[in-house]
Amino acid sequence: MEESAFLIARFVEKPDLDTAGRYVDSGEYCWNSGMFMFTAEQVLAEMEKSAPDITAACRRAYTRGRRDLDFFRLDKKAFSACPSDSIDYAVMEHTKKGAMVPLEAGWNDLGSWRSLWQEGIKDTCGNVISGDVITHDVNDSYLRASHRLLAAVGLDRHVVVETSDAVFVAPRSRVQDVKKIVKQLQSTHRRETRSHRRVYRPWGWSEEVLEGDQFQVKRITLKPGAKISLQKHVHRAEHWVLVRGTAEVVKGEKKFTLGQNESTYIPPGVFHQLSNLGQDTLELIEIRTGRYLQEDDIARSEDITKE
Repeated sequence: MEESAFLIARFVEKPDLDTAGRYVDSGEYCWNSGMFMFTAEQVLAEMEKSAPDITAACRRAYTRGRRDLDFFRLDKKAFSACPSDSIDYAVMEHTKKGAMVPLEAGWNDLGSWRSLWQEGIKDTCGNVISGDVITHDVNDSYLRASHRLLAAVGLDRHVVVETSDAVFVAPRSRVQDVKKIVKQLQSTHRRETRSHRRVYRPWGWSEEVLEGDQFQVKRITLKPGAKISLQKHVHRAEHWVLVRGTAEVVKGEKKFTLGQNESTYIPPGVFHQLSNLGQDTLELIEIRTGRYLQEDDIARSEDITKE
């Protein structure tokens, strides 16, 4: 196709089936691939006109936010109040400044587990398999294991996905109904709707390993040269066991080095900080104990100074 650009006469996000069919049959419409190019200044100007409630909420979240080491934390309350809407509905359906460049290419946005099966490399039984998976009499299915052995028997045209958070099972034809499961999880305020077991931070990541009555075990990884902000907890104590690397630990008025296979105990109410002194990744096991173990039990020294 000759390279050219066209002004957009009308942008319709997710037309119903009949409308989409007419668009395709006419040959006069192009399908949006979801790739956009614009300057921040221009898109903000358009959002001010078509979605002012979104920009106002984002500005409040930014102005009330705070810096944590090299990470900027938006104000949670203000950001949570921001309307949930995509750029397609909020901007593209309203703007008069849209233009498009046609692109002829094979396209699949891989927006579902079913599409991953369609595009994946299949075995002799028509299965797309990823991870530690064992099957017997399973055909035309998508099976993905991330953290443990997945064994399946007698499935036909199914999707089975195992992660550290949950296991999802559905016929390939009904994978979109996962939205109904998400609504149930949200209505019961399940933790899975708020965070994953593995949480990424500017300094590295932490992953929940085990949780029980008044205890929680986490695996923590720090990048070379990274450190966690100076902080304390009111309700919980922490036990650190260093598995790999060399750490500098601040505990109250003390500062000391922690080596492999060494440990330290952080009582409640004591300011503490962990830094990676080495050139390699640092790993430790953190054991939390106490009656309240949630992430919001935290006070950073800079927050207290500001108050």
